Amino acid sequence: MSAIVRLPDGMGSPMGNVAGAAVPASKDVSYNIPYEDLRGWIAQAEKLGEVRHVKGATWQEEMGMAAELVQHDEKAPCVLFEDVPGCRKGDRLLTNFFGGRRQNMTLGFPLDFTKLQLSEAFLECYMRDLKPIPHQYVETGPVMENVITGDAIDITKFPVPKWHEGDGGRYVGTGSYNITIDPEENWINVGTYRVMIHDKNTVGFYMSPGKHGRIHRDKYEARNEPMPVVVVIGGDPLQFLVACSEMPYGVCELDIAGGLRGKAVKVVKGPVTGLPIPANAEMVLEGFVQPHKRKLEGPFGEWTGYYASDVREEPVLDIKAIYHRNDPIILGCPPQRPPEEQARYRAVTRSALIRKNVLQAGVPDITAVWAHEVGGSRLLLGVSIKQRYAGHSKQAGHVAAMCHAGAYAGKYVIVVDDDIDVSNLEDLMWAMCTRSDPATSIDIIHGTWSTPLDPRIPPEEKAKGNNTNSRAIIDACRPYHWRDKFPKVNMPSPELARRTMEKFGYLLKP
Repeated sequence: MSAIVRLPDGMGSPMGNVAGAAVPASKDVSYNIPYEDLRGWIAQAEKLGEVRHVKGATWQEEMGMAAELVQHDEKAPCVLFEDVPGCRKGDRLLTNFFGGRRQNMTLGFPLDFTKLQLSEAFLECYMRDLKPIPHQYVETGPVMENVITGDAIDITKFPVPKWHEGDGGRYVGTGSYNITIDPEENWINVGTYRVMIHDKNTVGFYMSPGKHGRIHRDKYEARNEPMPVVVVIGGDPLQFLVACSEMPYGVCELDIAGGLRGKAVKVVKGPVTGLPIPANAEMVLEGFVQPHKRKLEGPFGEWTGYYASDVREEPVLDIKAIYHRNDPIILGCPPQRPPEEQARYRAVTRSALIRKNVLQAGVPDITAVWAHEVGGSRLLLGVSIKQRYAGHSKQAGHVAAMCHAGAYAGKYVIVVDDDIDVSNLEDLMWAMCTRSDPATSIDIIHGTWSTPLDPRIPPEEKAKGNNTNSRAIIDACRPYHWRDKFPKVNMPSPELARRTMEKFGYLLKP
């Protein structure tokens, strides 16, 4: 899809007013998603010079070693692993897709956009008035080039690594997205949940409480019925980003992806489950989760940077069929200790979604939102506002903490004035340290939605299923009633900063 959008005033100042940077006026920006599937995405990344091919790395250790190394460096290339010993010839795995200039390419925006510009453009272009386009059924597609059923099913033959040295097994579901259907309301959900290989035809299927797919699963289990599932391994990166974002209840993410592209996602009806299978996916597992069937799953190094969920019995997906293209490519997005790849892509999409949620709740003049990578793009949220009335900052902070896109597993929300670049962690912390008062500026919310992956929840509470935490809302705005008397910031004006950069910018060059 290609289109023109007008970005709002002040959007995307790379340093924020507090740093004296000039703020650009509104401008028209074109966006274009230049790929249709993972192979097309790789071709575009190759043009950017951001793909490295690694041959012969082992799944037992070396693929995970390399993944951890590159995922912590935002400028590092993506890696395409080939010729993995002991695995099927021609099968490949890609990791670290969301880094470098390919972040912008993935979302279809100019390559020079900052991360905050990218998030704001994602909101303005895609999410503000998004009209979903229903997925379209077709007879077949590339994903059906190879069909594996019965005794021939063996997921262990594919190049699936043990991602972290402390993991309890090989996780094929990290860059995957999973398709389920509500047994009562009949709506299709697409979400990202971890999938661990048990043996050749069964995989673990962990879903955190409260997630839409988990709600589906709980309903099937209550009805004592098997849950049909499709796991897309190596799908369109845009569909993956939508699947791992907090979309509204009852809305199919395939249709949202269609709306982003401006055309329907083509799907094949699953021969086993009847669920939609993206026709251009690289590889798909199709099967059922039987009620009350459990196997030990984990541990797995998670996005918080800990093995917080330990080992426990989790549901099992019985694989009834594997479909894949010739020489399929698996997409691997294993979580690491943040900041890392998963935090990067979630920061862009979640920040936009939270801003949309807060605006939809009627809170005015939200100038920017950033879900910080250092907190896995969940634990630390910065919100900037143009203060309009007493209590505005507290309102913005509480709504951001409790809206759908911001409610899961958060901990700290810091609300600042609009002269702060909320995507700059140093700016955000400076505002918090100088404009808030510990005794009067912090509100605490108790009993909020968290996850077993939270390392701070006591083991005895997890054992009871009490996966809740608290939230701190920190008002780091200039106090509204005497904001005009607040000390002046010791920084150059935007105009002086611009002239300084023009005259002396050469001093910053290596």
